[in-house]
Amino acid sequence: MLLSIEKRLATLLNVQQHQVENTVALLDGGATVPFIARYRKEITGGLDDTQLRLLAEKLTYLRELDERRETILKSINEQAKLTPELEQKIYAADNKTTLEDLYLPYKPKRRTKSQIAKEAGLEPLALSLLENQAQEPLLLAAQYLNPEANINNPQDALDGARYILLDVFAENAALLAKLRERFTYEGILCAKVIAGKEEQGAKFSDYFAHQELVKSIPSHRALAILRGNNEGFLNIAIEYPELQTLARGEVSHFEQLIIAEFAITDNLAASNWLRECVRLTWKAKIYPSLENELLGIMREQADTEAIKVFATNLHNLLLQAPAGSKTTLGLDPGIRTGVKAAIIDNTGKLLATSTIYPFTRNREESILTIAKLCETYKVELISIGNGTASRETEQLIKDLCQQFKDIHVQIVIVSEAGASIYSASEFAAKEFPELDVTLRGAVSIARRLQDPLAELVKIDPKSIGVGQYQHDVNQHKLATSLANVVEDCVNAVGVDVNTASAPLLARVAGLNSVIANNIVTYRDENGKFNNRKQLTKVARLGEKTFEQCAGFLRINDGKNPLDKSAVHPESYPLVELIAAKHSVLIADLIGNSQLINSIKASDFVNDGYGLPTIQDVLKELDKPGRDPRGEFKTAQFKEGINEIRDLQIGMELEGIVTNVANFGAFIDIGVHQDGLVHISAIADQFVANPNDVLKVGQIVKVRVEEVDEKRKRIGLTMKGLNKLNIPLSSTKPRSMPANNNQPRQASPKKITAIDNSSMAAAFAKLKR
Repeated sequence: MLLSIEKRLATLLNVQQHQVENTVALLDGGATVPFIARYRKEITGGLDDTQLRLLAEKLTYLRELDERRETILKSINEQAKLTPELEQKIYAADNKTTLEDLYLPYKPKRRTKSQIAKEAGLEPLALSLLENQAQEPLLLAAQYLNPEANINNPQDALDGARYILLDVFAENAALLAKLRERFTYEGILCAKVIAGKEEQGAKFSDYFAHQELVKSIPSHRALAILRGNNEGFLNIAIEYPELQTLARGEVSHFEQLIIAEFAITDNLAASNWLRECVRLTWKAKIYPSLENELLGIMREQADTEAIKVFATNLHNLLLQAPAGSKTTLGLDPGIRTGVKAAIIDNTGKLLATSTIYPFTRNREESILTIAKLCETYKVELISIGNGTASRETEQLIKDLCQQFKDIHVQIVIVSEAGASIYSASEFAAKEFPELDVTLRGAVSIARRLQDPLAELVKIDPKSIGVGQYQHDVNQHKLATSLANVVEDCVNAVGVDVNTASAPLLARVAGLNSVIANNIVTYRDENGKFNNRKQLTKVARLGEKTFEQCAGFLRINDGKNPLDKSAVHPESYPLVELIAAKHSVLIADLIGNSQLINSIKASDFVNDGYGLPTIQDVLKELDKPGRDPRGEFKTAQFKEGINEIRDLQIGMELEGIVTNVANFGAFIDIGVHQDGLVHISAIADQFVANPNDVLKVGQIVKVRVEEVDEKRKRIGLTMKGLNKLNIPLSSTKPRSMPANNNQPRQASPKKITAIDNSSMAAAFAKLKR
């Protein structure tokens, strides 16, 4: 019989069954992954958020699988065809593909030629010829004439029998598994340009005559080819090595597998007829089905990898170090439309706005305007969007600092990706109803320097610009994955409940947009929260929701010092016990590393608190409300290098990683166009996955290798310039297929940004 879902999950994830059972109970009870990962370690046995996400995903899959299994069993049973052997196979099926293969012969179908032939009484003829191949087909078929069913001669009978055998061959689950395994191993993705589309589809020229094993094709290449097909520039098919080499009349290995499965022999009376049935089965039924299936699998795997890359980039972007609570001037550069300026205080509140025109009108007047703003509001940081005229705007501020010696500001160029999305959003309109859309963008640019996480959560993650082919992948899976990343990042950092925006609060474990808006409304009407328990007075925030969210919400100036830490209110009695035992006030215990390091966690283990919780509480008391984000650093763009035309081959520059893809990384070097470091140019040694080495926001040194000003392509290398932490798993070269008959790429050549035309074009479009 079928093993329990918990037991199967335990085997699948290589964890103990009780860990799975306890976790499933928590998830079914409405607990969130961040809450379980941080505050229920005793119950889950210490499963981290990555393991919990995977468990939740597999739990959904297995539940859907079991539901489908029961539906199939019921359907076959109603047909009175459910044998003990078949039932056992159905219960043993551990994936949806195998399950559907087993169901295929019993699945209700529309009225096919095979069904019509069975109704005409031809099934015994088909099975008889298969079981006794020495019989002469035409002589035997003469016994099955049926004029009422239009079976008027032996050939009509054989044609009907053939349709029946095609189904018999194509619906054998064991055979399909063998054919699928071989086809998956040998399948070759073949892409060809559609005649007459060469010029229009030039960005896909790399794939105009491309062949590659499906099992080893990288996700970015698969997605590029699929996009070329969807846009009508490429024809694609999955072929196999024998397809183009078989002489007329020769039998492929796939047909041989069918012949062997049904013990079809040579030189008997029915042999040729049966072999023809096999050929038609493979050519007309199984091969097209497997081709579509493998294309679907390739797309799904490419989607999964692309989503994984996007999620990793987003995680690193959201957890970039904040510049801190400092008065900040945000500048959204523009030439004709002017530079939009917005000043925010250390809490993100808008203080003043202005628009200057240093590039089309009076430069000195613009400098005086910015200088006055800096002096009036005591500006400490200046955040400049990295779009058009960003370097010119940076130079403007440097000239200002030279002219006004008493103004001391730190200048940082930040990514403005998604700022326009925020500006036109409903939330921005509600926050700044009287403010021009373009000035809202300057506010966003200022805030994302102060606290990238708090600002970027207001924007649809797909609009932030750190993915690859995000518009081509499964949108539901992408949205789910990115939402999980945002949730994990927000809860890892924690949220100040008295200053956070509604979009940020909505990402806290247990909360949603409705409750988040209710928190903001309560705060506006009643003033700041003084303690966490006060949250239960918010509409729709009940005890269960409070349990989930309380540990992630901070009250920095509240009455209870624990409210500004990640210690959950349910553990406050534990802290009180620890403080009482050591005769200190809680306020004196917090941050007292010497005392905390002397405490034995095991001394406080009881029925209410396990060792992991006590250890986490002590760690939090040592460094309360610690921010997991690193130290704030900025790249120094080279003076005088403002446009792509300023670049020279061999020039060494400092830049910021803006995007990491499977084929390399894009680096902002301050010329309005990111350069591409191909995976082969990241380090002196082999790197299997750029994400193992680089992350969005990382500051790196690069050397210019190629510049194509006309096409706006920049080729960079990092070789010999950086000390990189390269995991051993990333330096192991990929194994090549053992089969010498497999298609091979042309001899390797030096791959550059210029060669990666379709991929680089897609990213250039995305950045614009």
